[in-house]
Amino acid sequence: VLRGRERTALPAPPPGLPASPNLQCAFLLAEISEELRRAQEEWEAVEEIQSGLWGTLANAAPPISFNEALQYFQTADLSECRKKVQVTVRRQGLAALVHFLFGPPRLQPQLQGERELALAMAQCGLDDNERVHMRILQTIYKKLTRSRLGCPRYGAHWEELGFQGVDPGTDLRGTGMLGLMQLLYFVMDAQTLPLAHEIFKLSQHETQACPSPFFACSLHFPFCIMSVNITRIVIQALREECLSRECNRRQQVIAVLNDLYAAAFLQLYRLWKWQHKTIADSGFLLKELEFSAKKKPKQLLKSLEAYVNRSAADGLLSPAPGEEMDFTGVCDPQVELEGEARLI
Repeated sequence: VLRGRERTALPAPPPGLPASPNLQCAFLLAEISEELRRAQEEWEAVEEIQSGLWGTLANAAPPISFNEALQYFQTADLSECRKKVQVTVRRQGLAALVHFLFGPPRLQPQLQGERELALAMAQCGLDDNERVHMRILQTIYKKLTRSRLGCPRYGAHWEELGFQGVDPGTDLRGTGMLGLMQLLYFVMDAQTLPLAHEIFKLSQHETQACPSPFFACSLHFPFCIMSVNITRIVIQALREECLSRECNRRQQVIAVLNDLYAAAFLQLYRLWKWQHKTIADSGFLLKELEFSAKKKPKQLLKSLEAYVNRSAADGLLSPAPGEEMDFTGVCDPQVELEGEARLI
């Protein structure tokens, strides 16, 4: 008996069901379970429809060139991203004095806007609602896999490309859309696409013969994660003004960043393949690439130029019908660079 409270009346049971409270509760629980089951089926159906729509849109979206994507960012509202930009590394005391007296030259005023655009893109996250962002992602997938078909926005297929999970957007911290833009440049420029395919192929290899006859080396590495790390190194080199001399000479910023990115990836590829590196060596290799990008960028760029010229001479750069052929980057072959093109 409930004291001080009114007993809540239970709904009337179906005809023929005894008016027992226990039986009524069991009947209600069964009804709730049935409603939950139907709701789950409806939700799964919605997910299937969304996946199908995404696949249709992905297949219908044409590949996007690097120049078209860059034009989008040049006109897009990046005001919030620009607020987060720290153009150069802040130095104080003796470090600031030494940098002023003996450091690299400052970036010329007419190039500072392009530098800020690059750093603003690095602060811009991947947005599912931006069609250009999605076209960039789809183009990268199609170019690397050589597939004519698009792919779902989320899924294990991104892990196969070398992202850490089913959503590439979660791996772009620190590089933002600049990380995807540099990868887009890598796969859409006919001069660097063969290199991108070679590196991606190497990243998929499980084993390769090692100097020791007793075991094999695992060469598998996450291609896209390596790409993001290389973009991060390029951003650091830009902010520390290590690239200002080259940018001033070429009167370009983003093209220099793209060439340095490709050159660093080329060095990683050579070291990984020739010296039988494994994923355990990745931290050391990235430190080595960072040192080269900051201290010897011209050597990296000259190494890339030599690779491109040699590949062109071997006939590896003939574009397929309809393939983009863009020679606006890759180190401006007419320019003489200092130093030897040797790997560290």
